Amino acid sequence: MEKKNRAQFIDMLKGLALIVMIEVHVVNVFLSTELRSAWWFSYLNFINGLVAPAFTFSSGMVFVLSLQKGLDELRKFGMKFWNKLGRLLLVFLAGYSIHMSFLSLRKISNPQYPHMLQEFLKVDILQCIAVGLILLLMLRIIIKSDKGFYITILILDIFVLAFSPIAWKTDFAQYIPLGIANYFKRMHGSLFPLFPWLAFILTGALVGKLYVELKNKIGEEKFSRYLIYYGVGLFLGSVLLLNVLLPDFIVEIKPNPIFFLERLGVLLLLLGIFWFYINRFENYSSFILDVSRESLMVYWLHLKILYKKVFDGKSIIDLLGTPLNPLQVLIITVVLIVIMILLAQLWGKLKAKYPVLISRGMLIIVSVCVLIFFLS
Repeated sequence: MEKKNRAQFIDMLKGLALIVMIEVHVVNVFLSTELRSAWWFSYLNFINGLVAPAFTFSSGMVFVLSLQKGLDELRKFGMKFWNKLGRLLLVFLAGYSIHMSFLSLRKISNPQYPHMLQEFLKVDILQCIAVGLILLLMLRIIIKSDKGFYITILILDIFVLAFSPIAWKTDFAQYIPLGIANYFKRMHGSLFPLFPWLAFILTGALVGKLYVELKNKIGEEKFSRYLIYYGVGLFLGSVLLLNVLLPDFIVEIKPNPIFFLERLGVLLLLLGIFWFYINRFENYSSFILDVSRESLMVYWLHLKILYKKVFDGKSIIDLLGTPLNPLQVLIITVVLIVIMILLAQLWGKLKAKYPVLISRGMLIIVSVCVLIFFLS
């Protein structure tokens, strides 16, 4: 049973994160500020705060699992290397396209409208994930020793967590171009700078390596129990530190490494629970896994549906108006989630049936868009 459902618990974490992410974006746009002070909103906000950590963490974990075979071909820059790099570059470009006012660098760079370039240069979660995974890919090619590779990841992980509070106090745009500075902190509007979000990707990679190493030594079931035990311990310990034991001047550090450990504890707990849930079935199948497999399409498209101004210069947000009551927000959330599930399933079937056509078609479309962007 373990072999048939191998690693699907990671896909379940990623898929659920994407589904809840749709709710996050709908709530952020449509829910009135008055309702955000209601007693239930703090619980919803805590759940929503797990979405980005789960998405980045699971991306790092899955990526490391994909690097377990074919390392020689990677280091020879064979087809496996170019396929992986191509997919990551697609994620990278998709991140920038989300904040693109026009498919034209000349128009976006118009000095009369500086906000368009500033918006375009913001770092979204897609760029964060793409850069983090490209870093892992290059390190895996350069460092041949498994031990050396994962020690390097651990050192980088600790550095990111330690340096993040310093990065958030520094205006890097005074020293380097804004497009690069946005990868270091949120000062200029970036939602997911590498500091501290890269830490979730790197930690996911480390947990992925532990999974590979321990599943054959102690078994997946015992490994999953450890995930639950350590997850509960990390979460409770972090809550205790943040709310009782640590002085205020440490608690007020932002971004706080203890906050990272608190979120990590919940992710480990969820991973363990998902493993036990999935392995109750002989052959587990779910729309959650469909969403996880088509994560890029689901993330990119649901944001375009919400924000793209296609109805006489108006977006769906403009047409529906804000704010809305909780029932209306719930209806919009459910409808959008159902649409994205159906599209994910359709896109997955098309890719399975016409893999070469879809792959080449996407390459042509993306290449044409990039050329138009730089030349128009």
